[in-house]
Amino acid sequence: MEKGMKVKLEKEPDNEYDKEAIQVKVKGLGKIGYVANSPFTVKGESMSAGRLYDKIGDKAKGKVVFVVDGGVVCMIVNTGVDKNLNIIDSELQ
Repeated sequence: MEKGMKVKLEKEPDNEYDKEAIQVKVKGLGKIGYVANSPFTVKGESMSAGRLYDKIGDKAKGKVVFVVDGGVVCMIVNTGVDKNLNIIDSELQ
């Protein structure tokens, strides 16, 4: 992972371990992991999957802003929800 890389976030409501699971995908690689959802895995003041889950649509876009030991911190660049709170289906370009 490198700073500036685009990622796609996709909710995974049928995940047997975490009902607020959010997959992280990279074009050409597919699923590379999940948004952290534990106090032991969340980096600094970033949002956990549980805090982020209701703020995005089924799919959202992000961009890597920091690569740190044991993880990556991304910024949400498209929540997948328009200003009228209608769900938008969007793909990474």
